[in-house]
Amino acid sequence: MLVSLAAFTVAALLVVLLPGPDTLVVVRSILRGGRRQGVLTALGNLCGLTVWVIAAALGLAAMLKASEIGYDALRVVGAAYLAWLGIQAWRSRGQVETPAKPRAGVLGTGFRAGILTNLINPKVGVFFVAFLPGFIPKGDPVGWMSLLFGAIFVVLTAAYWVVLLGLAGRVARWMSTPAVRRRIDTATALVFIGFGVRLATE
Repeated sequence: MLVSLAAFTVAALLVVLLPGPDTLVVVRSILRGGRRQGVLTALGNLCGLTVWVIAAALGLAAMLKASEIGYDALRVVGAAYLAWLGIQAWRSRGQVETPAKPRAGVLGTGFRAGILTNLINPKVGVFFVAFLPGFIPKGDPVGWMSLLFGAIFVVLTAAYWVVLLGLAGRVARWMSTPAVRRRIDTATALVFIGFGVRLATE
């Protein structure tokens, strides 16, 4: 049991440290709305992860994996959302917003962006279904162990966000100039669109 927990923790930590759409959304929220928006986006991300963990434990994610139509539908929605975030980043590149006056209608920041980026990405659910069972000791209850491992993954992700948000002040000051912001927004737009295309074509 302890060996399985230790092995899963190490593997999960490596996965958490890999940058993906969630990291980009949180970083963009910090840059466009300050630390408060970054915190809200991170909380949204954690809520989305929690939903997927519960779904995996209950077998819903397994059903999604088995349903080609359901997976494809959610995959297309997720790809479209990521592409839309990329377009928004491209259109607003270089613009400086204050925490008190964030751009109206931008879905790329805040709690809603964090939870939607996570929930409409079916690869998150499939990841938990494929990743968690490999660490569950034979004979142990799959449902409860999935919840335990999922909780560990969420806690590790939360710790990652705490570190990232702790550095938000330094990062934001360095990235506050329009020239730097423009380059970051351009890169973010291209990466988001790339993630969307990759998700749509896989």
